[in-house]
Order: sequence, then C-alpha cells, then structure tokens
Amino acid sequence: MIKIEHIGIAVKDLESTNELYAKLFGESHYKEEKVESENVTTSFFRVGTNKIELLQADSEESSIHKFIERKKEGVHHIAFLVEDIYYEIDRLKKEGFIFINDQPKEGADNKLICFIHPKSANGVLIELCQQIKSDPS
Repeated sequence: MIKIEHIGIAVKDLESTNELYAKLFGESHYKEEKVESENVTTSFFRVGTNKIELLQADSEESSIHKFIERKKEGVHHIAFLVEDIYYEIDRLKKEGFIFINDQPKEGADNKLICFIHPKSANGVLIELCQQIKSDPS
C-alpha cells in the first residue's frame, strides 16, 4: 500500500515560516529535527492524516539551498509512505523510474528515504519513505 505521507516545502527561514504555518493551521509544529545527511533542518505540521514538512538548508551544499537558488521557496517534493522501501525501489526500477539514490538512507521523522528523479516523474521530485522499525530487544 502506498499513501501520501507528507509534502515537503523548501523555505529560507524556518522560524518565520513556522510562525506563518502555525497561524494557517491553528497549531504549532510538532517536531523540529536536523538531518545531517541532507544538510537541512526540518519542521513538521500535522494536517489531517498527512503532514507538511518545512525544509531549511543548513549549508550551501544542501539540495534545498540549491533548489531555492534556482526556483525560490515553495513545494519541493511529495512523499509517499511505503511498507517495504526495498521492494518498491526494485519494482519501480523495473517500471523505468530513475532514482537519485539507489539505496535508502535515514531521513527525518524516523524514516528510511530515497528519491525518484524528477526527470522520470514528469518533473515532480518523489520521495519514498518507510517507517524505521524499532528493535524489540
């Protein structure tokens, strides 16, 4: 089963954008987190059964910084929650999708993530994410 998990929005100033979205949704973000592997700080808002992820670049090497330089602030990606990210990567490669990263890596919100290149998805950056299962021991 695949379902929308969140919509990622690239922002220049996380603090002021958090305030803006808190006014819009009538409640504050529920989590802020640094993702070292992506050079970003994220902030999450719940919107019904979905989430909005705000992403602020922590360095000029961040893909978010590069995105904002090219396109300005705005919708960056749509993320889909999958049960088995390895299965979905294999399945989608067989369907002709091109991945930015072939192996999942740890992302924000306790997820494994990987991205489908926009060139193979009609210009849309798609993130696949899977909840990291905790070790019961």
